Amino acid sequence: MPRYLVERTFQGRLSVPAGADGAAACRALIERNELEGVTWLHSYVSEDKTRTFCRYDGPSPEAI
Repeated sequence: MPRYLVERTFQGRLSVPAGADGAAACRALIERNELEGVTWLHSYVSEDKTRTFCRYDGPSPEAI
């Protein structure tokens, strides 16, 4: 399966809530990805928290 690197830029700082709320948000993303055959592998966040670099396996760029 092809592997992709996706760079995202955020207007403000990236903020993922700690605890159950953050876990639920991440779980929802994973479940949506599964519907498209996409697997999130890992992410890197810039020091200033304005960019992320995420690696995915997926069937196509459109699925990602």
